Amino acid sequence: MRTDTIRVQYLHRFDFSTEQDVLDIFDRIRNDRGPLGQHAKNTHGYFTFPKLEGDISNRMMFRGKEVLVWSINNYLGLANHPEVRKVDAEAAQEWGMGYPMGARMMSGQTQYHEQLEENLASFMQKEDAFLLNFGYQGCQSAIEALVSRHDVIVYDSESHACMVDGVRLHQGKRFVFTHNDMESFVKQLDRAKNITDQTGGGILVVTEGVFGMAGDQGKLKEIAQYKEKYGFRLFVDDAHGFGTVGENGRGAGDEQGCHEAIDVYFGTFAKAMATIGAFVAGPKDVIDFLRYNMRSQTFAKSLPMPIVIGAIKRLEMMATQPQHKERLWEVASKLQSGLKEAGFNIGDTNSCVTPVFLQGGLGEATNLTLDLRENHGIFCSIVVYPVVPKDVIMLRLIPTAVHTLEDVAYTIETFKKVKDRLAAGEYQHEGIVDWA
Repeated sequence: MRTDTIRVQYLHRFDFSTEQDVLDIFDRIRNDRGPLGQHAKNTHGYFTFPKLEGDISNRMMFRGKEVLVWSINNYLGLANHPEVRKVDAEAAQEWGMGYPMGARMMSGQTQYHEQLEENLASFMQKEDAFLLNFGYQGCQSAIEALVSRHDVIVYDSESHACMVDGVRLHQGKRFVFTHNDMESFVKQLDRAKNITDQTGGGILVVTEGVFGMAGDQGKLKEIAQYKEKYGFRLFVDDAHGFGTVGENGRGAGDEQGCHEAIDVYFGTFAKAMATIGAFVAGPKDVIDFLRYNMRSQTFAKSLPMPIVIGAIKRLEMMATQPQHKERLWEVASKLQSGLKEAGFNIGDTNSCVTPVFLQGGLGEATNLTLDLRENHGIFCSIVVYPVVPKDVIMLRLIPTAVHTLEDVAYTIETFKKVKDRLAAGEYQHEGIVDWA
C-alpha cells in the first residue's frame, strides 16, 4: 500500500472538523475586548476617545463646557499661530490634499519634500535626513530596517510602544535594560556582545531622548561613554525632545552635550510642530539606506504637499523664533516649581512633560478625574496601572507656550483641593459618582 494512502487512512481516524474544535476569531474578540477595550462601555467618549472641540489652545470645549486643557502636545503653540495657519491655508489652496500621488520612490517625490529634508538635516547638524509619513510607523520601521538577524538590540524598558513594536519585528536577539539603569544597561550589553562575537553581527542601542510619560530624559551621555568599548550604534527617539530641549530645540542629545554620539536621530512633527509627519537624521549613507529599505515608506503614499510646506514653515519658526520655546519653558518651570513647593511628587522630570503622582486605586482615579473635569474645568490625562504601579495615580500635564501663568496658578490650587479630598477618602466609591 502506498505511503500517502496509509497517511490518509490514519488521518481519517481523527475528526478535525467538529464544531468544538473550530474557533471563530470574532467569538474570541467578543469575549476578550483587550485591557483597554474591556472598559469601553463605561469609558468611551469620556475617559477614552473624548472630543475636545474648538481652536487648539489652552482652553477648549469638552461636552459643552469650557475646560483648561493640559493634554495637547502643542508645545510651542504653533497649531493656531497666524503665520502657520496662513501658510497651511495657502498651500492647501494651491496644491490641494491629493498632490503628490503615489509613494515617493515611484511618483511622489517633489522639490519641497527634498527641501524639507535638507532643512531638517541642517537644523539637526546631521549629514542627511529622510522625511517620514508618520511618527509611529516611521520609528517602528526604521528600527526594523537597521538590523539583520545577526544583530542584537538593547533597549530601555520604558521605550515607547512604537519602539517596542520595531524591536519585536527584529528577527534576531533583543535584550531590555531597566529604565535608565546603567548597571542593567552594561549587563545587557555584555550579553549582546557575547552573541555578536559569535554571529559577526552588531549591536543597536535603542532609547528615548525625553520619555513622554514621566518626562525624564534618557541617559544619553552615560550611554555614549560605552560606545567605544562595545562598538554599538545608538538610535534615539526624541519625539518629546525635538523642539523643546537643546539649542533651538535640537533635542536631548544637544541638551546633554552628546548630540554627535547619536547615530540615528528620530523626531516627530506631532509634538512641537503640531502637525503630521516625522524624520530620521544621521550619516548620509545610512539615511540613504533607510530611504530604500523602510517598508512603511516604500509602500506608502507620499505626504501631501500642504503638510510638507507647512512643516517647512514650522521648522523655520523653530530655528528663528526662540520666543516660543522660551515661553514654553517659562510656563513649564512655573508649573513644576509651583507643584513641588505645594508638596506634590513630580518624579524625575527634566523636560516639559509634568507628571503628578498621587496614591490611590482605579476607582479613586476615576472619581478624581471626574471631579477635576466637571467641577473645576481641568482636562488632563490620567494614567493608572499597569503603566504605573498599583495604587498609584499619575496625572500627566503637557504645558505649552499658549498657557498662561494664571492657568498654572489655578491648576496648582485645584490640585491641592483634590489631593485633600483624595486623602480624606472622598473618592473611594465602588462605582462612578455623578460629580456634575
